[in-house]
Amino acid sequence: MENPRTRNSFVYVLILVALGAILYSVRAQSVPRTELNLSEVAQQMERGNVEKIVVAEDDLTIHFRSGAPYELAVTRKESASTAPEQFAALGVSDQARAAVKWEVQRPSDWGNIMVLLSYTLPAVFVIGFIYFMLRQAQGTNNQALSFGKSRARMFTGDQPTVTFDDVAGVDEAKEELYEIVEFLKEPEKFIVLGARIPKGVMLVGSPGTGKTLLAKAVSGEAGVPFFSISGSEFVEMFVGVGASRVRDLFEQAKRHSPCIVFVDEIDAVGRQRGAGLGGSHDEREQTLNQILVEMDGFDTDTNVIIVAATNRPDILDPALLRPGRFDRRVVLDRPDILGREAIFGVHVRGKPLAPDVQLDVLAKSTPGFVGADIENTVNEAAILAARRNQKLISMREMEDAIERVVLGPERKSRIMTERERKVTAYHESGHAIVARAQPDGDPVRKVTIIPRGIAGGLTWYLTDDEDQRLATRSKLKARLASMLGGRAAEELVFSKDEVTTGASNDLEQVTSVARRMVTRWGMSEKLGPMAFGKKDELVFLGREIGEQRDFSEAVAEEIDAEVRGLVNAAHQLAGKILKKQRAKLDEVANYLLQNETAEMEQFEALWKGEPVPPPKPPPPAPPSAEADAGEEAHEEDTDATTGKDPVPVPSGA
Repeated sequence: MENPRTRNSFVYVLILVALGAILYSVRAQSVPRTELNLSEVAQQMERGNVEKIVVAEDDLTIHFRSGAPYELAVTRKESASTAPEQFAALGVSDQARAAVKWEVQRPSDWGNIMVLLSYTLPAVFVIGFIYFMLRQAQGTNNQALSFGKSRARMFTGDQPTVTFDDVAGVDEAKEELYEIVEFLKEPEKFIVLGARIPKGVMLVGSPGTGKTLLAKAVSGEAGVPFFSISGSEFVEMFVGVGASRVRDLFEQAKRHSPCIVFVDEIDAVGRQRGAGLGGSHDEREQTLNQILVEMDGFDTDTNVIIVAATNRPDILDPALLRPGRFDRRVVLDRPDILGREAIFGVHVRGKPLAPDVQLDVLAKSTPGFVGADIENTVNEAAILAARRNQKLISMREMEDAIERVVLGPERKSRIMTERERKVTAYHESGHAIVARAQPDGDPVRKVTIIPRGIAGGLTWYLTDDEDQRLATRSKLKARLASMLGGRAAEELVFSKDEVTTGASNDLEQVTSVARRMVTRWGMSEKLGPMAFGKKDELVFLGREIGEQRDFSEAVAEEIDAEVRGLVNAAHQLAGKILKKQRAKLDEVANYLLQNETAEMEQFEALWKGEPVPPPKPPPPAPPSAEADAGEEAHEEDTDATTGKDPVPVPSGA
């Protein structure tokens, strides 16, 4: 392989030689020269103005004395070597000729070479510079001029950095992909039985579920080259570039067979054809056509596996998903509680943890988190521990990191009036009391009136994953009442005319859940088990743009009436519970006014009337507390009573 340092040294030497030749040429021509004939030189010799004459082949170089009309002159003669005799023939006296110094120069090859170089090296330098720039432009780091070349990045499988041990929470997906690894390692095992390995594997899942990581793990386990490219890197503004890049990518893959080609976000180029407006997506469709042709062109012994990832499988072209192309679909769902615990175990590997860290509790506290969220949570916990000058990452940092990831940093620097603090305390206490008083209510994990992010207060629930997937009607009604507990508490304590805007987000969530119960989940006794409304979605936009009403105005009125009935019933239930538990409502609110935060232990003790355990000591202040306060103070200032309470909703809500 060509050494880049040797190539650069050669270029530098070439540049220096060219500059030297140019300087020599410029220096040689810096003294002004005048061309004279022999008779004119003879006249100057008679006048005593000539100091020296240099004879070089057919050229005479005349050096004049100071005060002469010329400084340097040249004259050409067929036989310059007989110049003294020719001057004598022109009448120059012996005395004048004797006063002139005569110098005869022998022909110099170096001089001729320098003259030649002075004319040729600049051209060579320009040509070499252009060639050098073109070579650089075709390198792997700069492909500005190589439009038709694939931009895929190749990773060799000699030293794998990611294996299946680094992927957790997707055991079923790993089992599906382990067959790919076995085929790449032992293809004879399948060929003997007449089995054909899938040509393409489509990884489908929400963002952050580990699609790219799993594809790299397949390459690491198999120990084969891994080509990685994004779907958006195929398409350019120039027509035909995308198809050319596809051809180049598959040619490289065949040369490095067996290997894996990973196309991330394939929906950027694989969307359904014919969905463009006015033919504006012809270039993308040509690229997709080339992908389809190349995948069909693979032989059975090519040993090239195409792995693609997307979070929008519904908009892909059907020809891309048919058997023979991407004929295996692997779904990466959000991990359950056991999967999240395993993912926490992967990301805390190698980090100094305190003995009080409980990964199972952290898994219960993070419903809906994917692998990327958990990785971010562990990283935030490490940053908090470093900020607090701790040597170990404790459970407190983990819990604070979860809240920081979900809602943002605490805004302790925000100044709240006593009226705002009291309203917020009763509002959050109302949520917690109503949830705790119902048999189907979610367990309360934490209640606080400290502003965090854009939220003025927070009531945090522990939710079972099973409830997240299959929520019952009684469970949803309990959640509706819990959502309205804050509004009901304000009405009970401060009267209906003194209610604030703090329940704005609660009302949005209540209305959304109640309407879905009626129109999506068939939980209306009057309308029955029916779904109303159909979502309209345009493929080329890739998102929902509206909802088509497939029901009459009369049914719409009934839907509104059912939604209103569910919300009103939940509101009345919340008010009834709070009137019955008014003493506990006041007790929890007063505790929040004094301590700002009630963890699960403190809240349960208040509910049961037991001695309240002391709150956790505050974390040590960072070295620059003022800087931290300034960092959090720049958050957008919102009303303290308009906090968003994170209430879990069932899948699809």
